[in-house]
Amino acid sequence: MNISRNNGMLKELLGVEHAIIQAPMAGGITTEKLVGAVSEAGGLGMIGAGGMDTGALRDMIHALKRKHEGSFGANLFVPWDFKVTEENVAEAYEALRPLYELFGLEQESFTPPDLEDVKMKFNAQIDVIVEEKVPVCSFIFGIPESHHIERLKEAGTILIGTATTVEEAEAIERAGFDAVVLQGAEAGGHRGTFLSPVDDSLVGLMSLIPEAADQLSIPVIAAGGIMDGRGVAAARILGAAGVQLGTAFISTEESGAHLVHKNALSENRHIPSVLTRVFTGRAARAIKNTFIRDMAEHTKSMVDYPVQRRLTQPIQDASKERNSTEYAMLLAGQGKSMARTMSAGELVRQLVLEAKEFGVEV
Repeated sequence: MNISRNNGMLKELLGVEHAIIQAPMAGGITTEKLVGAVSEAGGLGMIGAGGMDTGALRDMIHALKRKHEGSFGANLFVPWDFKVTEENVAEAYEALRPLYELFGLEQESFTPPDLEDVKMKFNAQIDVIVEEKVPVCSFIFGIPESHHIERLKEAGTILIGTATTVEEAEAIERAGFDAVVLQGAEAGGHRGTFLSPVDDSLVGLMSLIPEAADQLSIPVIAAGGIMDGRGVAAARILGAAGVQLGTAFISTEESGAHLVHKNALSENRHIPSVLTRVFTGRAARAIKNTFIRDMAEHTKSMVDYPVQRRLTQPIQDASKERNSTEYAMLLAGQGKSMARTMSAGELVRQLVLEAKEFGVEV
């Protein structure tokens, strides 16, 4: 295996100086300033576009083109099969009632979205990516339909999938993608699993990289627990053409994460990040807190993503307003305690220099 050649291939594909990707964290963490700073430092800044409406997505793309140099990309959520009824919502609300009362919140009435609503939003987002000729588009939660892949390729967009197993990575390669992110079990945020149950897909990155690199012909990108140049070097030596970091960028100056979230990464270093469904209805790795502990017994009452996230969002916001970590969703990987406070551009430069100390180019 020629990992140097794969690294060069990936950098050429992405149009970057360094094969370092800022993970596309949705929910406001990946601001225009964060994406732009990473790209200007020679990495690939990524818009966390999964939850954005088309107007906001287009505005951020325009701002990046106007204000910043360097390549950038956007990440979209592949529509997943789910069904949530008003009765399901009522049951979930009942489980959450004590927390609504704790914060003095009112429970709102709303009609839950269905799969067709999600598909319409996804189709509109694809239209924006194509019309704006975004250089790179990555996906999580599955593989988009072939006609979407064809449209994006015709527009010249480089496609990256997200896999948690070698089986998923192989499926992504067969679909015609240009590269694949390997999401190790250590990674923070939502699990990208789409072929098997999450519990059967928690493969550590050290095992996942070499196995996938041996089986695939497209470049593999390592994600999960990488926080400094040591992690970058290890991933490259194991066969990764590049790396994607999320938690490491949460604490940067340009990150849109709430200060409660930023501080929680390095404070109370022995509090683990764990997998939970209680915040959003989908398995995600977050820092363990009172919400996760108390709501664990109500997991069966939780509704599917994205409706569960809407139900818990007021509680999360109220917790942060009180500067409390106890009821907020603080997504983070297992390397959270190594987070550093600096600018995003400086972090990219530090990662490059630290990896070089181990004789590894990135």
